[in-house]
Amino acid sequence: MKIRRQISTSQIIILGFAAVILLGSVLLTLPIAAAARHWTPFPDALFTATSAVCVTGLVVHDTATYWSLFGQLVILVLIQIGGMGVVTLAVAALTAAKARISLKHRSAMQEAVSAPHVGGIVQLTGFILTMTAVFELAGAFAMAPVFCKEFGFLKGLWYSLFHSISAFCNAGFDLMGVRGEYSSLTGFITQPAINLTVMALIVIGGIGFLVWADVRDHGLTLRKYRMQSKVALTVSVLLILLPALYFFCLEFDKMPLGERIWASLFQSVTARTAGFNTADLNGMSETGKAVMTILMLIGGSPGSTAGGMKTTTVAVLLATGVAVFRRRESAHFFGRRLADETVRTAATVLVMYLTLFTAGGFIISRVEGLPLLTCMFETASAVGTVGLTLGITPQLGLASHLILIVLMYLGRVGGLTLIFAAISGGGTAARLPQEKITVG
Repeated sequence: MKIRRQISTSQIIILGFAAVILLGSVLLTLPIAAAARHWTPFPDALFTATSAVCVTGLVVHDTATYWSLFGQLVILVLIQIGGMGVVTLAVAALTAAKARISLKHRSAMQEAVSAPHVGGIVQLTGFILTMTAVFELAGAFAMAPVFCKEFGFLKGLWYSLFHSISAFCNAGFDLMGVRGEYSSLTGFITQPAINLTVMALIVIGGIGFLVWADVRDHGLTLRKYRMQSKVALTVSVLLILLPALYFFCLEFDKMPLGERIWASLFQSVTARTAGFNTADLNGMSETGKAVMTILMLIGGSPGSTAGGMKTTTVAVLLATGVAVFRRRESAHFFGRRLADETVRTAATVLVMYLTLFTAGGFIISRVEGLPLLTCMFETASAVGTVGLTLGITPQLGLASHLILIVLMYLGRVGGLTLIFAAISGGGTAARLPQEKITVG
C-alpha cells in the first residue's frame, strides 16, 4: 500500500528559498548580467544569489563594477524576495489572484513571520507588504537628493531605491564601488540623510513584523504590546546604545567628534543585521572585532528581515540564567512566565549557531592559512546573514566559499527549520528512564 507523504511547512520554506537561489544563480551566470558581457562562473553566481536571497551582503565581486544593470536588478529582486520571505510573497500572490489560501499555506506563513497563531495571517501578510512598500519608498525619497546630486537624476534614483531596499531588508549590498571597490558607505560617514535613513530602515526592518502590528494596534501604549514585542524592543535598544558607547569611547577615539558620533552609532546598528559600514573595520582592535562578531551572531528580532540567533533568544537565555541564580522555578518577562519549551529551543539555537560559526571559522582558517579571528568574523557574518567583512571573502577559495554559502543558507532559513524538515513525519519517541547529571 502506497503512503502519500505530506510536505511540511518547514520543507516548504527551505525548498522555496533553495528554488529562488538556484533560479537567481542561473540568471546571474548569463552574459547580460555582467558588465563585461561574459559568462559568470556558476560558483560565483551561486554565492552572490545565496547572499542576496539570504539578505547577507557578502560578495565575491563588487556589485557596482562587476554586475550590469540587469545583474543589479536581479540581485535587488532576490534581496526583496529574501527579505520578505518566499512564503510571504507566495501568499500575497495567491491573495492577489483571488485563489484559495489553504491551511498549509497559512501555517507556513505563520512559521515564516513567527506569528503566534494562524488566525488573521492573510491580513497580516497584506499589512506587511503595504508597510514594506511605504518604508522602502520613503527611504528612497529621503536619500534621493544626496544620490541625485552626486550621480545624476536617473542614476541617483536607482541608487536611492537600491540602497533603500537593501537597508530595509538588512541585506548590506551597495553600489558604492563606483567610488572604490568594496567601499560600502565609508564616503558618507558624516552625511546625515544617508546615515539616519539607512539606520532607520535597518532598525525598522529588523525589529519584527509583530512589533509593527503592535504599533499599529496600540500606538505608543507599550503595556498593551505582546511580551515578544516588549522583549524585542528592550533588547534592541540596549544592543544599539551599549555597543555605540563602547565604539565611541574605545574604538573611534582618534576620529573628529562628528565622525566619531556617526561612526559609533552606525556600526552599532549595522553590526547585528545589515552589513553596511561607514568606518574601516580592519582598523578596529581585536576587542572591537570580537564585539562586532557577538552582535552579528545575535542579529535582529524574530519574524523580521534580519538574521542571527535573534534578540529574543538571547533575552530568554539571560532570563533563564537569572532565574537559576535566584533559585526560581522558571524565567519570566513583564509578569509572564516562559515555557520550558521556549528555554530548550533558545539553548538549542545558541548551540547550533556557535557550532556552525566556530566550525566554519576553524575550517576556513586551516584551509586558507588565515588568522582565526579574521575567519570567524566572516563566518559570524555569514551565519548571522549580516554581510560585514574584513575583506577576505573575494580572495577565498572554492571550498571556503561553499562553507560560507551553507552558513548563509542555514542562517536565513534557520537551523531548526532545516532539522524539522528533515525529521518531519517521525513518530513520537518513548520516554526513557530519568537520571540526574551535575552541570556547572
